[in-house]
Amino acid sequence: MKVFNGIDEVVAATGEHLGYSDWHEVTQQQVDLFAEATGDHQWIHVDPERAARETPFGGTIAHGYLTLSLIPGLLPEVYEVQGITMGMNYGANKIRFLTPVRVGSRVRVGIQLQETSPSKAGLQMVLAMTVEIEGADKPACVAEVVYLLVP
Repeated sequence: MKVFNGIDEVVAATGEHLGYSDWHEVTQQQVDLFAEATGDHQWIHVDPERAARETPFGGTIAHGYLTLSLIPGLLPEVYEVQGITMGMNYGANKIRFLTPVRVGSRVRVGIQLQETSPSKAGLQMVLAMTVEIEGADKPACVAEVVYLLVP
């Protein structure tokens, strides 16, 4: 894990690849809980038997937004910024879902610090994030996410 001691070290790392999280299995329970929380109960996510019969995926797949929402939980495995009051999600510039994540597969996130810029509240940093699926040729998701670091 990459540890930054303050905002100046983050700025100095602009352009660097920060590393990868560990691999994490996507479970049907996660998918079902996400469906319950969002109201998105489409059968390709929540009906394993039907999805096995009627889709090319051979079973259920995670919601795209579930895949994206796994990222905040994986970030602490990749980097930490010490000496700040808080860090918060500020938005996203671009998100693409390239490959469905089959339930039971394992994913990880790789992060590159694309750019940094000062703001009134602190420092904005743009992170290029790639959610990879173990053994897959293409990533599940690529996202350009903006975070705000408050000193």
